Amino acid sequence: MFRHHGTSARIAAPAILAVVFWIGPGAAAPASAPSLTVTGLIHTPLALTAADLAAMPRTTLSISDDNGNKAVYDGVPVQEILKRAGAPSGKELRGPNMALGVVARASDGYRVLFSLAEFDPAFHEATILLADRRYNKPLDSREGPLRLVVPGEKRHARWVRGITDLQVFQAR
Repeated sequence: MFRHHGTSARIAAPAILAVVFWIGPGAAAPASAPSLTVTGLIHTPLALTAADLAAMPRTTLSISDDNGNKAVYDGVPVQEILKRAGAPSGKELRGPNMALGVVARASDGYRVLFSLAEFDPAFHEATILLADRRYNKPLDSREGPLRLVVPGEKRHARWVRGITDLQVFQAR
């Protein structure tokens, strides 16, 4: 018997177990669930799955991690994702578009800010990576399933772990 706010109802035990199994800690998300969304001032909002990301052009970076140890990350350059979403790039990044920013948000609510130009190779030499693998293995639960890797930064405060979305906006 299940009671809630003075009402009662009978729920079969197998139904409860099925729900607990599906939404319980560590349960895998459905295969079609988005891994990353891209929204805001773009032409094509995206909801990318792990399979979508795996099919995109990939890059490998050998870099020092937040503990100063060498690490090898694999993933998709964020510029590639923003390009597919229709964000301005290259010669389009001038005038008012130079005030476009990107907020990267993690599943725990952590947020960081980038200028859109930081992702563009015409402005920035380093490739900012949306990593899904470290040493050719999926990122562990502490880092992933997706993480931003931002080469050249002395502090890794913008290496967002558990990233879920990118939002492009106009700074005012």
